[in-house]
Formats: sequence, C-alpha cells, structure tokens
Amino acid sequence: MESWPSPAVPRLADLGLGTGRLPRVHDTASDTLVELAGDPLRMYVCGITPYDATHLGHAATYLLFDLLQRTCRDAGHAVHYVQNVTDVDDPLLERAVLTGEDWEALAQRETQLFREDMTALRVIAPDHYVGAVEAIEEIVDIVEKLRDAGAAYDVDGDIYFSVNAAEHFGEVARLPVADMIRLSGERGGDPDRPGKKDPLDCLLWQAARPGEPYWESLLGAGRPGWHVECAAIALRHLGPAIDVQGGGTDLVFPHHELSAAEASVVTEHWPFARTFVHQAMVGYDGGKMSKSRGNLVLVSRLRADGVDPMAIRLALLAHSYRADWEWQDAEAAAASERLQSWRAAFAREAAAPAQPVVDALRETLADGLRAPDALVVVDAWAHAEGTDPTAPAMVAAAVDALLGIA
Repeated sequence: MESWPSPAVPRLADLGLGTGRLPRVHDTASDTLVELAGDPLRMYVCGITPYDATHLGHAATYLLFDLLQRTCRDAGHAVHYVQNVTDVDDPLLERAVLTGEDWEALAQRETQLFREDMTALRVIAPDHYVGAVEAIEEIVDIVEKLRDAGAAYDVDGDIYFSVNAAEHFGEVARLPVADMIRLSGERGGDPDRPGKKDPLDCLLWQAARPGEPYWESLLGAGRPGWHVECAAIALRHLGPAIDVQGGGTDLVFPHHELSAAEASVVTEHWPFARTFVHQAMVGYDGGKMSKSRGNLVLVSRLRADGVDPMAIRLALLAHSYRADWEWQDAEAAAASERLQSWRAAFAREAAAPAQPVVDALRETLADGLRAPDALVVVDAWAHAEGTDPTAPAMVAAAVDALLGIA
C-alpha cells in the first residue's frame, strides 16, 4: 500500500549541533520509564480502520511516534517503522452498509484523506504501510501455525485463538480477568459466544458470511480477525521481536495483549515487544473522542477552516502523552499565536545562542518525551534577546528536526 511523502528532516549534527540520545519512554507492561535500544529501532504502530476521517485522537497518537522517531534519529539511530491499515473489518463494513457505499471505495477514500492529514502535519512516513487485505497470505500462514501448535480451534466454521496456549497472556495490560472480559465485549470481542473454550479467546479467521467480502484460502473461504492482522504484519516486516509496539491506550487490551500473545506462540519468543508505548485518550464535549460517539474534531476540518497544520501540531504537542485530556476550541487560536511568535523569532537577524536551546530540547525529549516542556524551552528562547546572528536559523532547524514544526 502506498504511504505518504516524508518531510525533509534536518541533520543537526551536520550543522555542528552534535547528537542527542535515545529517549526513555513509559512502558505500559512494566509501568516504568525505560530507555529504548536498537539500531535500527524496530517500531510497529497500529494504524487506522478507514471508515471516517482523521480526528485529533488519531493525530495525537501518530505525532507521539513521530516525535519518538525524530528523537531516535537525532541520536544517530535508524528507525525501521511499520504501520498497518485495517482495511477490512466489521466497523468499516457496517459504515459501508449504512451509507450505501462500496466498502473498498470507502476504505480507499478515507485512507487517502489520512495520508493527506499526515503529510500536512509533517509526520515521517512508515517504511512499510500495509493493509490487512494485502497481508492475507501472511495472516493465513500464522493461523495455520497456531492451529498446528494446538493454539487454535473451530467454532461453527470460525477459527479462534486459545489464550490458554499463551504462557504470557495478560502480561501487557496486567488486568483482572473480569476487566478483560468487560473490555473484550466493549472493544470488538465476543466473550459470550457459545462454543468458545474461554470468553477471552479471539477470532482468528471468520468463515465467509453472505454479502460480506471473503478470500479463498487453506483455512476455507473467509476473512481475518482483528488482532492476528498486526501480529502477521509485524512478524513479516520486523522479525520475531520488536523494540516498540505503539498505539492509543484503547488498544492495550484486547488488541495489543492478544496480538502479542499470538505472536509469542508462533515464534516461541517473549516479549513480543521490548516496550509497549501508548498515547492517552483525547476527549471532546465531555467524553473520549470517538467515531461511535460522534464527538470528533477532524484534522481535515481544522485545515479547511484555515488553521495552519503546524498550529494543530503545536496544540497536540502541548499535552503529555501520558494523561487523558480534552480538546478545547480555544486551543487552535492559542497554538496559532505560539506559532507566530516562534516564526517571528526565527526571522530575526540575531538571537540568543542556539546550542543551549538544542541541549534543553534534547533533554526534555530524551527524558520521557516531555513535549510540553520542549515547547516551553522554545518559548523562552523566542522571548529572549541575543546577538548571535546564526542562532535564528539554527534554532529553526532544531525545532524542525526534533518537533517537526516548520
């Protein structure tokens, strides 16, 4: 699947500004800050289900991992980044039926809008951008391996994964069983389906249903379940173990828990990801921003209303990825004012020296990706006086390289 064009990212070392260090990030599984490792750093981030446009919750997630990638690159480490698109799934098919639109046309249109939003926000594109539809062969292969290992079974023609076959199941989210069952039911699972061995067992391959898309395979005619898609794509492009598995906190369970469990049975390797990194939820109008609730603030709508994409990026970076927050309509105007202040400072003939600013930016990002503190560093420099004629261009390059603000 075609990705989007990556922005040019300045190399600060080439400007005589040295290099940074790999960041510490919050690992969900251990609930601690851990230092990343890997060169290349192998990162898999779960992508969209393309039945609606990119909202700010999506954008916050992909900006988090863009920030992580920029910080790692500044430390001199390559990043091998893979992202999927769930371009066949129940929510997409349900929306197509509701609107009377062909499901493939709907998925293609919304995926293209997502690409345009990511381009406008200057997000570095993944090395591999993979749709579930184009990964059918890999998905079938993993399901066959799970079945051969005794970790999959049949329920009325559908194939399910047995969580009891995964020794480390539960170690990502670390939730009580009752909470896992509740969240499974709320987030696409079917804990009450008769014939399952365990309520938490999840669908690997769904037999063909009338009026729904399906693919012929060694598993019979059907289509893939949700979690196995990401396990298959990550294993295909990144290997038996990855450095970062990422997404929103709503994916911790069941999605990341089960995709990691499935991969661990196939590879006999644990952990599937050395670090599980998650973006907290973005709310609006009193609740989590979600398509089902309809309380969406769309990136494309803000852009159409004349908000500079760099102001949108600044507004999102002003919030910590660790804590849920709620979008306020005034945030776009505040971020626009900040952007104007920075650009005015970059246009000056002279300013305070650049190296202390770059060092402070690197420190805030290396110590837990503290983006809000990084913005404050630039604010302070923008309001300070100085006589260094090279500083405006140097700081502008650092802000571009590390924060993605042009």
